Amino acid sequence: MESNTSPSNGTRKEPVKIRQMDIDDVAQVFHLGESLFEAESMPNLYRTWDEFEVIELFHGDTENCLVAEVQDEIIGFALGTTISKSRSAWKYGHLIWLGVDENYQRYGVAEKLFHRFRTVMLGQGVRMLIVDTEAENLSALRFFRKMGFGSPQQHIYLSLNLAAEQQAKKKAAQLRNWDFKDDD
Repeated sequence: MESNTSPSNGTRKEPVKIRQMDIDDVAQVFHLGESLFEAESMPNLYRTWDEFEVIELFHGDTENCLVAEVQDEIIGFALGTTISKSRSAWKYGHLIWLGVDENYQRYGVAEKLFHRFRTVMLGQGVRMLIVDTEAENLSALRFFRKMGFGSPQQHIYLSLNLAAEQQAKKKAAQLRNWDFKDDD
C-alpha cells in the first residue's frame, strides 16, 4: 500500500509504504517511540515506552506490528495484540501504540497505519477494536473518533510513588550494615 505524503516542506511527494515490522525495524521503532512517548510528557500513562515493550509485542504478536516507511526510514508504527476471553466468542484487538514522526504528522500516515491494522485484525477474526489514551490528549481523541471509535469509557489510574520509602529503607539498611569499630 503506497500513497504520496509530503513531509514538512509540503512541496516534495514521497511514497509511504505500510508493511509488517521485521526484526531489523525494532531499534528504529524504539527510538521513534522514545521521542514520541516521553515519560515526562505522559506521567499518567499506565504503559511505559521501553525497549522491552517493543520487543515483547514484536516477539508475541509479530503480525500485529506494522511500520510506515519513506525511503527505508521508519516514520511511524502501529503495535497491537489480540485478546480472547474465556467463555466469550468475541476476540478483541487492542491497538496499544500508534506513533508517527512529528515531521510526517498531519499527512495521513496514522490513518494508513490504522486502516492496515484494522485489516489485519479483521483477518484474525477480531470483532471489536479497543484503544486507550489520556483524556487530555485531544488530538488522539479526535483521531480515534474520526477512525470510527465511539462509546468512550472513563477509567481512572491511580499511582503511588514509593521512591521516598525505598530511599528510607536503603538508608536504614546502610546504617544496620555500618561497622562500628572502637578506635581505642
